[in-house]
Amino acid sequence: MKRCDWANLNKTLQNYHDNEWSICEFSDYKLFEVLCLEIMQAGLSWDIILKKRKFLKQAFNNFDFSLVKNYDSNKIDNLLINEKIIRNKSKILSIINNAKILYNWKSIYNYSFSEYIWSFTNNKPIINFPKTHKDVQSLNFLSIQISKELKTKGFKFIGPTIIYSFLQAIGVIDDHLIDCYKKNKQ
Repeated sequence: MKRCDWANLNKTLQNYHDNEWSICEFSDYKLFEVLCLEIMQAGLSWDIILKKRKFLKQAFNNFDFSLVKNYDSNKIDNLLINEKIIRNKSKILSIINNAKILYNWKSIYNYSFSEYIWSFTNNKPIINFPKTHKDVQSLNFLSIQISKELKTKGFKFIGPTIIYSFLQAIGVIDDHLIDCYKKNKQ
């Protein structure tokens, strides 16, 4: 079975590719989890994040933004000494900050975070047709636009490259290679 090149490096990446990556996701809780993982991944490999994912989920209350928003200095200190996760203070603080914003999102804007993200593409995925991994972008006009808008709403650590990767992960952008068996199967 032909997959995107990056998914062939090991079973962890293969499983993520086959069962999660670029499958359309609409749950605000799942979107928050993916955004948090993308933030944690900045400057690191996705393989590292997937191997630490279980511990990250445990440390961040299964990425439940209604709980993460309440993290205090004691919880932050505990996260910073947890050797099983990524112990970057800027990333941890941005996740807590973003949880606070997401928790209040629906009451402020009167629609879900998912509805907001998907509204940029009229609720349809953008399907690209890369032949090789080199043809896949790391950002585009959409990721730049969403990143800017989220920053105006108070989000942190969400540059256009992180947002592009986020959009790929949640299925807004389909960058499966043209010969990948997952292409247009969502």
